[in-house]
Amino acid sequence: MSFLELDLSALFVVAVILIWFMIAYQFMLTVFGYVNYIRSLREKRRADSWASEYPTCTLLIPAHNEEKVIARTLEAMLALRYPRERLRIIVIDDGSSDATKAIVERFASADSRVELFDVPQGEGGRGKSRALNLALERVSSDLLAVYDADNTPDPDALHYLVGELMRDSGLGAVLGKFRTVNKDATLLTRFINIETLSFQSMLQAGRWQMHHIATLPGTNYVMWTHLIRDLGGWDEEALTEDSELSIRIIQRGYKLKFIPYAITYEQEPQSWKVWVRQRMRWVRGNNYVLGKFFKQIPQFKNKRLAFDVLYTLALYYVFFFAIVVSDVLFIVSVANLVSISLPGPYTFVWIMAFLLFLAEIMLAVSYDGEDRPRNLWLIILMYFSYCQFWIYIVVKAMYLDYVKKERRTWIKTIRFDLPTPRESPHA
Repeated sequence: MSFLELDLSALFVVAVILIWFMIAYQFMLTVFGYVNYIRSLREKRRADSWASEYPTCTLLIPAHNEEKVIARTLEAMLALRYPRERLRIIVIDDGSSDATKAIVERFASADSRVELFDVPQGEGGRGKSRALNLALERVSSDLLAVYDADNTPDPDALHYLVGELMRDSGLGAVLGKFRTVNKDATLLTRFINIETLSFQSMLQAGRWQMHHIATLPGTNYVMWTHLIRDLGGWDEEALTEDSELSIRIIQRGYKLKFIPYAITYEQEPQSWKVWVRQRMRWVRGNNYVLGKFFKQIPQFKNKRLAFDVLYTLALYYVFFFAIVVSDVLFIVSVANLVSISLPGPYTFVWIMAFLLFLAEIMLAVSYDGEDRPRNLWLIILMYFSYCQFWIYIVVKAMYLDYVKKERRTWIKTIRFDLPTPRESPHA
């Protein structure tokens, strides 16, 4: 066996070990996610009967050129099960050049709960965090909630979130589940639907059940107003302001709880071009968060948080490194460019890893009734296409951040037309 072959064999073994470690941990999260699913069924029955006095709550909805979705969103917000005298809805218009402002003004004139906050000229155009910080000055309620401009929460979503936050004094914020409203639009949205459901069942429900840790998703969450003020607001340098804020909240000694039955629906990209831009923002945002907190990890008082940050690092870098190595070695072996004559049942190992991956995803999506046979074939196709394409996203994001050192800028996700909702009494 040549020296090159020995090196490649060692690299192959390392890749196998890393991939199996990540898959095994994902399996643990899936199991804990299932436990959370069972417990949440009982918890929801208790939440349905919650009848304590509601605190005042302000919904913040950042909006930039959202004419395609904002009317539907405001209809859903006004239909929330929450005392009208304790609910305020602020739409933050950040320099829209379409009909967004006019639509919001129409709703505001018909219902006093709705208010338009027009970002002052010269103050906007700096991303979601900036818009939220400007609007925070106008918030006087006990609680605040954040929703994206395309979100249509279930009528009980806010009730569930607030009720759970009030029940546990150790919680700094609570977050609900988001579902894909346009999941059947294209093959891409079918992939995204499976991805988002499995992510929430594993990395939200599973992590909460295992570590009492979750990550704010950027929408459909409620937190104490005094807490966000004590923390100095949202980090305006963070493209993923939600994950950055999550770490700071946990560092303060609070918990973040995932509430899977508090559901909102949102649009997902229907074209690969929009998907790439959105995911690039996510990965570059996480690069910033990891860079900001990585050196602080040894000082974290919450050791589970320290492990969680390291796990995120492993997921985005170590795991993807192992996948890239295994893919390259597979290709060069098939092309007979090199030969890896390493003893061991590695074909069996790879097959088992793939089958475990399928089982994890099918179990995770079953909580939402998405474990249909058709989705099994979608998951198989997804593994060999969608999942592999993530490698490009991660590698390019690393190049832009660490080689080119390109400035991070907020990029809005493009909205798509949906079927016209029922006629609004506010129209």
